[in-house]
Amino acid sequence: MTIGSATTKLLILLLAVSLTACVSPTSPQKRGSGRYEMANDSPVLEPIDFSAIPAVTPGPVERTMAGNKSPYEVNGKTYYVLPTEIGYEETGYASWYGRKFHGHLTSNGEIYDMFSYSAAHKSLPIPGFLEVTNLDNGKQLVVRVNDRGPFHEDRIVDLSYAAAAYLGYADKGTARLRIRSLPPETPASLTESSDFDAMQEQFIQERALIEEGAGQEYLQVAAFSNLESARKLLAQLTAYTSLPAFIRSDEDVQSGSYLHRVRLGPVNETIDLQRLINIIIDAGLGTPFRVRQ
Repeated sequence: MTIGSATTKLLILLLAVSLTACVSPTSPQKRGSGRYEMANDSPVLEPIDFSAIPAVTPGPVERTMAGNKSPYEVNGKTYYVLPTEIGYEETGYASWYGRKFHGHLTSNGEIYDMFSYSAAHKSLPIPGFLEVTNLDNGKQLVVRVNDRGPFHEDRIVDLSYAAAAYLGYADKGTARLRIRSLPPETPASLTESSDFDAMQEQFIQERALIEEGAGQEYLQVAAFSNLESARKLLAQLTAYTSLPAFIRSDEDVQSGSYLHRVRLGPVNETIDLQRLINIIIDAGLGTPFRVRQ
């Protein structure tokens, strides 16, 4: 073997090792049929600038029925929301969720941002705040609880990808944490909201669908209690996109009323989704967000 060929082989080997080291064990091994449907959750491959992420500070919150209905059911199991977070503390295993959920609605109607410090919990009232401590390295962080999950028996909380990275376990997948509630500065009252009340089951079901890798992606443009309003918007949307547009009507079994959701899709990898969202917003037709069904 010549020196030149040996050097070439060594460089190829080093490049292969370098590329392998850049891929997390939790990176997706395959993609589903939808643009955002991933076989596994995924982190980012570039470093996070933690100095650019705003710290979470407990403060007054307003709670609606969105994400706080109790009991609720996911995958055939019933869960109960605690009446208050005061005094709550628990130790157990935590996981994280990232790109697979990024940009989707959380259970209380906020948008999940994997680069913020947030968390999902099965039973704490939301929104709320948690102090989380990694018991392996002592790192500590305050997160905003705004979602439901993780729907696994052996995990007590799901942190956002950024929060898990800050605490030093994003590359491991799980870690043993102590979590302690930080009640809002002023008592949080639960207010009624007909829009959130009608849609909150959708948020929880969406989270479960994404965890299971089930369903297809759609854009929901708006939701109405009045069917004629939904039909009017549906007609307007046809001027802005060739995507199939339809109305999904669901009955609220408690009130007997209907919620008419105007949706586009299913979406796929050929669609510039953000451009379409911006067009609809600029036209004053609504603020679309991604859903699964």
